[in-house]
Amino acid sequence: MQWSEGERNVREAIQVILATEPRERTLLPEFGAGLSRYLFEPNTVTTRHQIAEQISRSLAEWEPRIAVESVSVDADPQDARAATATITYKLVATGARERLGLNITLAG
Repeated sequence: MQWSEGERNVREAIQVILATEPRERTLLPEFGAGLSRYLFEPNTVTTRHQIAEQISRSLAEWEPRIAVESVSVDADPQDARAATATITYKLVATGARERLGLNITLAG
């Protein structure tokens, strides 16, 4: 078994936060971004703004090793029922800037 470390570990932690639903972890029920709540929401500017805010809040709360610089959520030009989130952050320890993309399925 191999553990990730450094920038890779931070990226994996971000992905875990964004993929986890509140109440999914028994010992830490408030953990997670809860993005599945947007699954049946319309793919509108308002919904995408709410998703961006939720991502920002969740990462600020659960990942102290980063400083989120920006979160943008845009409609996926290939799929009317999807959005793409782009998260730009800086690693607190090194100052290195990183970017992470995430696809989010919506109702359309």
